[in-house]
Amino acid sequence: MTLYRNFPSKDALVIDFLRERERLWTREWLEAESARRADDPVDQLLAIFDLFEEWFAAPDFEGCAFISTLLEVRHAGEAAHRASIEHLTTIREIIADRARRAGLTDIDDFARRWHIIMKGTIIAAQEGDPNAANSGRELAFLLLSRHGSRETNTFRRL
Repeated sequence: MTLYRNFPSKDALVIDFLRERERLWTREWLEAESARRADDPVDQLLAIFDLFEEWFAAPDFEGCAFISTLLEVRHAGEAAHRASIEHLTTIREIIADRARRAGLTDIDDFARRWHIIMKGTIIAAQEGDPNAANSGRELAFLLLSRHGSRETNTFRRL
């Protein structure tokens, strides 16, 4: 009963939780901390895997709430399912913005593939892979070399 005094439905509770997770995890941790660790947008992208390495080693690591919700609530018509997709899209938009600022090519393709690497890395860590963040970083370097622009120093870094 207490739940329904604060939320009209289970979906409303999940959506509010995801909104708060986006604020804390996506904006205040992933976006802000990776930007704090590097000035260059390519280095900011790579810093994500440094953050992941620390996150995966934390004793309270439980994986990604957005991915978990997406997989648990599989019906596309459900509000929680749509909300998880929207929050994952926010992460991809952060990636695309950094790729654009770095002068990379085919931004949408790059952001989608980078996000696949991120999500795969998280799932591998949930499976118990102790090297998941490093593997993700190696794949990220390959993707950067594919989308590098001659106007950036991406090629020199790789």
